[in-house]
Amino acid sequence: MDRANLAAELRRVVGARAVVDDAAALMTYEADGCVMDLHAPNLVVLPATTEQVADVVRLALRAGVPIVPRGAGTGLAGGATPMQGGVVISTTRMDKVLEVDTRNRRARVQPGVINWELSQFLAPQGYQFVPDPSSQKACTVGGNIANNSGGPHCLKYGTTTDHVLALRVVLPDGSVIWTGDGRADRIGYDLQGVLTGSEGMCGVITEAWVRLTRLPEAQRVVLALFPDIPSASQTVSTVVARGFLPAALEMMDQLAIKAVNGMYRLGLPESAGAALLIELDGVADGLDDLLAEVTSTCRDFGAIEVRPAKTAEEQAQVWAARKNAFGAMGRLSPSYYLVDTVVPRTRLPATLARVGEVSQEFRLPIANVFHAGDGNLHPLILFDRRDKSQLERALLAATQVLHESINQGGVISGEHGIGVEKRDYMTMLFSTDDLAAMAGLKQCFDPAELFNPGKVFPAGRGCGELAALRRGALGPADVSGVRDQRDAPSAAWL
Repeated sequence: MDRANLAAELRRVVGARAVVDDAAALMTYEADGCVMDLHAPNLVVLPATTEQVADVVRLALRAGVPIVPRGAGTGLAGGATPMQGGVVISTTRMDKVLEVDTRNRRARVQPGVINWELSQFLAPQGYQFVPDPSSQKACTVGGNIANNSGGPHCLKYGTTTDHVLALRVVLPDGSVIWTGDGRADRIGYDLQGVLTGSEGMCGVITEAWVRLTRLPEAQRVVLALFPDIPSASQTVSTVVARGFLPAALEMMDQLAIKAVNGMYRLGLPESAGAALLIELDGVADGLDDLLAEVTSTCRDFGAIEVRPAKTAEEQAQVWAARKNAFGAMGRLSPSYYLVDTVVPRTRLPATLARVGEVSQEFRLPIANVFHAGDGNLHPLILFDRRDKSQLERALLAATQVLHESINQGGVISGEHGIGVEKRDYMTMLFSTDDLAAMAGLKQCFDPAELFNPGKVFPAGRGCGELAALRRGALGPADVSGVRDQRDAPSAAWL
């Protein structure tokens, strides 16, 4: 089936206004928030129902073209980039809250529901959807699930996978399944656990039962300023070690403070080496005593100033500064490369010291804005993408940061996913056997390898080849291209 015939068949299924084939319009779908690698799709389809998604998948399968699920396109790892063209299935028009069951603390939603709007919808009933990525005012629940996206409140409440009860999914053969009935207790395989974080490689999510969490009775937000990162990091470790569990522990370094100061006029002393945002929530009774304990710990480790947010408006302003810190970097540099990585909480000072050395080695400023409570780092490498030398140095600097994270006992992604951005870094962390096991699972869902190809698995190591290795279908002479390279620097995508 050629492109014109496929487009005509797709229009018959979803309607003429739900198929995009104009070359200029297709440029919108060349990438998500990671614009390092651009590839235009052949067609984009915007279905409105599960049945339409299933029909689209069956048509694409019959035509033998790749299928790339896409949410709002706010991802930062290239997970929605159509590396081999094909059909992009955008779920943004599937944006309805279908059912709210507060008695069982759950809601059934379509994948195109915007994260922020879901919590606003639930708030009058006293509930929220806890996962809150920094892009929550634009990102969709389906995208959050596909990437297991996190956010500042992961420390206390867990990541997205902890808030998914069941998924309705169109599988790569066009069949439709529910992974469960939406109850907290379930039997059988944890299929939604497999699909959450699978980055659109195993199916298209068309509905989800998500867990609802009661809004806290009270909240306290405080901003503590420190002379340097080590003293702020020691405060974080001590707060947790003493048995306190803040809703969030977020940190910005001196360069990040400079950026948000300029945009939000917070009046923070730019001489401060680190700013630690602490949120406590729960029952009002005793919360101020807990706040006093935590702020006392801040002063024990050298905080130069502690600023409680006294009103809801002040709390919102502080959180806006934190959640929009990435955008504020435009005041400092025309481009930045955002690295997402994780280290043990106690290894934050050593890791950030190495990040500082990397900044000097590659002659590029690096700002740090991160989830200190769970060790999820976000170094922002500032550069000018119009300068080829700076671009190359930025990519090499990112590789060094990832190496250091692994050296410190960490991993290469905390919440953004692997996608295209980190697929060639997978060998730094995983053995060939590890990758082959992952590929075998992927092939159970997608034997034709048409769903979101070119993602997660290193370039030159096709999913089918790795899966065959796992099955023993390849002999020793066949696996020279898939040997274990965990000790070898990997930046093949440069």
